[in-house]
Amino acid sequence: MKVKDIMNPNVVFCKPDNTVRETAKILRENNISGAPVLENDELVGIISEGDLLKLLIIPEKGELWLPSPFEVIEVPIRELLSWDDTKKMLSDVGSIRVEEIMTKNVHTISPEASVEEASEHMVRHKINRLPITENNHVVGIITRGDIIEGLAKL
Repeated sequence: MKVKDIMNPNVVFCKPDNTVRETAKILRENNISGAPVLENDELVGIISEGDLLKLLIIPEKGELWLPSPFEVIEVPIRELLSWDDTKKMLSDVGSIRVEEIMTKNVHTISPEASVEEASEHMVRHKINRLPITENNHVVGIITRGDIIEGLAKL
């Protein structure tokens, strides 16, 4: 089986100047966990939920900060941190441009490659999706889920 047999030709993509806020909305609305970044139809990067989540890591602690409903109430009181400061921090994250956080060295694969080759590539490089390129243009995308679904149809 070839990649072209199971790839998704309808590629949802982001642009380098999209903000984190816009990108999160694109991912959520399309129920995907990552997308290629295209500029003038050229692949310039890839963005994932993992890239977005890294923005919420507290550098001093190396931990991810996602407030619970209790912390939203308690933290400003306990730490004498104003809610405005907390909202500003999250707002600043939302205005970061994709080009600042995207992965620039993107692994790609040909539509003529075998599904086994795509699978091996994903496992070796610890990636969840591969843009499919032909003549330097993105013609599709394949995810781990697409491969599993393709195997189930054999």
